[in-house]
Amino acid sequence: MGACGMWLLAAVGSALFAGVTAVLAKLGVRETDSDLVTALRTGVVLAFSALVLRERLGRRELGGLVLLVAGTLAIAAA
Repeated sequence: MGACGMWLLAAVGSALFAGVTAVLAKLGVRETDSDLVTALRTGVVLAFSALVLRERLGRRELGGLVLLVAGTLAIAAA
């Protein structure tokens, strides 16, 4: 599969998982405050992103994690 095919596959997968996430979130949190749900989901994404970044960069180059946390806090503050 060429580079164009990989981008298309990634885009379709991203859209599919975003849709599934939205449906599951709506079903699972009918009675919960939407701000709380958004905060929890952001925390899960941050934790998973930090793990992936740590594995890709190695344990010595954790400066990227600091930038990731700072960026996430900036988004949450907006």
